[in-house]
Amino acid sequence: MPGTMSFDELKAAVEDQSIDTVVAAIIDMQGRLMGKRFYAKNFVEHAWQETHCCNYLLATDLEMGTPDGYQSTSWSGGYGDYIMKPDLASIRKTPWAEGTALVLCDVLDHHTHQEVPHSPRAMLKKQVARLHDLGFTAASATELEFFVFNESYEQARAKKYRNLTPISPYNEDYHIFQTAKEEGLMRDIRNHLAGAGIPVENTKGEAEAGQAELNIRYADAVDMADNHSIAKNAVKEIAHGHGRSVTFLAKCSADTVGSSSHVHQSLWTLDGKPAFYDPQAKHGMSQIMQHYLAGQIAYAADMTYFFAPYVNSYKRFVAGTFAPTKIIWSIDNRTAGFRIVGADSTAVRFECRIGGVDLNPYLALSAIIAAGIAGIENKLPLPAEFAGDAYAAEHADNIPNTLLDAAAALKNSTMLREALGEDVVNHYCHAAQWEIEEFNKVVTDYEIQRGFERA
Repeated sequence: MPGTMSFDELKAAVEDQSIDTVVAAIIDMQGRLMGKRFYAKNFVEHAWQETHCCNYLLATDLEMGTPDGYQSTSWSGGYGDYIMKPDLASIRKTPWAEGTALVLCDVLDHHTHQEVPHSPRAMLKKQVARLHDLGFTAASATELEFFVFNESYEQARAKKYRNLTPISPYNEDYHIFQTAKEEGLMRDIRNHLAGAGIPVENTKGEAEAGQAELNIRYADAVDMADNHSIAKNAVKEIAHGHGRSVTFLAKCSADTVGSSSHVHQSLWTLDGKPAFYDPQAKHGMSQIMQHYLAGQIAYAADMTYFFAPYVNSYKRFVAGTFAPTKIIWSIDNRTAGFRIVGADSTAVRFECRIGGVDLNPYLALSAIIAAGIAGIENKLPLPAEFAGDAYAAEHADNIPNTLLDAAAALKNSTMLREALGEDVVNHYCHAAQWEIEEFNKVVTDYEIQRGFERA
C-alpha cells in the first residue's frame, strides 16, 4: 500500500523528534482501526517487526462484546493473541494528529504466522490474487456520505443522540453557499487526508440537511479499502477537533435520507488496458464486463450482508430516496442497484449502489470481486438492460430488506463459501445472527410511544 514515508524516513523523523507517536492498527470486522499508540522510538527499534493484540478483536460487535459461538475465539480457548504485522509500505504521517504516524498491520495467527482467513484485509487480498490469476486488476472507488452535527460527540451523547442540530438547515446537495459555511471543517478534512497520502478528489454537500460526501480517487482494491478506512477514522477525529460530531450510520433519522457508500469498479489487464471497454459492443461494454456484471446481478442477494451489516442498514432501502430496492442494472440510472457509468468510453464501469456507509470496504470489495470472478468463470449471461424507474419494476428481484433475509442468503451462498472459505462465511453468518439477537432484545422508543397507553 502506498504510504507517504519509508521506514528509514520514519526513523529519521523519530530521531529529529518530529514524530513521537506511531499508531499501529488492524482493520476489525466493522472496518474500524483497532490497535495501539507506540512511543515512536520503541516502534522503530522493536515493534516494527511485530506486535500483538487479543484475538477477540476479530470476533466482536460494535460494542466490543465477546459473543459466544465463534469457532475462532472463545472463553474455552482462552482468548489468546494474534500477531499484528506492520505493513511498512503503509506508513504515513497523520496531519490531524500532531507528531503522529500511522501504520496498518496485517493479522497473523500467533502459531502458524499465516494470515487469519476472516481478517478483512486478508479476505480482500485473497480475492485480488484470484483476479490477478485471471489476468486482471480491479480499479475501485468507494464514496463516503455522512451527517455533520453542530454538537460535539460529548454533547451528542449527553442528549442521547436526540434532537441534534445538523450543520446546515436545509438540503445542501451540490450547494456552494451553504458548504462555504462548513469549509473550516471540510477544508481540514481534504487537506489533512491529502497530507496522509489519501488521494482526495473532493467534498460536496449531499441530499439532506447536514449531509456531506467525501470522494477519494480510484485505486487498486486493497489501497482503496485502506484509504476508505483511514479516511473514515480521520473524519471522526478531525470533526472531534472542531467540536463537531459526524455519523456514519446508514440511517440516522426516520425523517431523512440515508447515507451510502456507492462502490465503483472496473477491470484492467495486467498491462494496463481497460478490460471493460469494447468500442464495438453496445454501450462499450466488453464481454468480460458483461460476465462480471452478470455475476453482480446473480449474487447480489448473497452479498448484501457485506453491504448492509446491521439492522439499521436496511432502514435506508426506501423508494424515492436514491437508495436502491431492486437488483437491476441500467445506464446512468440512480434508481437501479447497479448503475453503468462512462458508457461508450474507456472509463466504462459499474456503480454498486446497494451499500450503506456503514459497510466494511474490505468485505464489500471482497464480495464484489468474488461475484465478478464467478460471472467470468461461468460465462454468466447478462440480463436485459432496464430503463425507467427501477422502484416501479414489478418483475425485478428485491434487494433483501432485512438483516435476517440477508444473513440467510449469505448462509446459503455456495459461491461465497467457495470463494471466501467455509469458515470465513460461517464467521460472518454468526456475526449477523448476533446482531439480530441483540436487536431483538431491545425495547424501542417506537414500541413505547405507540403502545404505552393504547395497548
